[in-house]
Amino acid sequence: MIESCTKRRMILAITFLGGLTLLVLVVESNWTSGNGRNHVAVVDKNSSNENNCWLHEEFEIVEACHPCTDFEITSKSVGVCVPTHFKETLSCKLSGKVVSRRCDKVTWLEERNFWLFEGLMFIVGVISTTFVFTRQRILDRRMLRRIQRQLASGV
Repeated sequence: MIESCTKRRMILAITFLGGLTLLVLVVESNWTSGNGRNHVAVVDKNSSNENNCWLHEEFEIVEACHPCTDFEITSKSVGVCVPTHFKETLSCKLSGKVVSRRCDKVTWLEERNFWLFEGLMFIVGVISTTFVFTRQRILDRRMLRRIQRQLASGV
């Protein structure tokens, strides 16, 4: 079935599927980006309850999830940076304390890496397609010359 499709139909189908994929990604990104569930709710046994005020108080996110510095990770000065290498800063409303908690991932970093990957795959696809079409033209010309030689020799 795919062999019977013309080049124009194939390009239209690929463009349609690519557009549909982008639409789904945009819609999913808008629905899932603001849920605030990117933190790990595991409490370290070594930390005191005053650093875990976010578990039993209302809190406000001062700084969104971001990567820890290399110094914080290697020196272990900030304990929440060791397991996941990401932290977010919170301000507890009742006690007024500003604490850090670990989080799974940085949303903007994950999105940037995804789009870099998609862009790279697009570029590789365009280059591959160009090579395939170029090689097909070369092979078609060779076959045409061979047929012309055979016809000229009278075979």
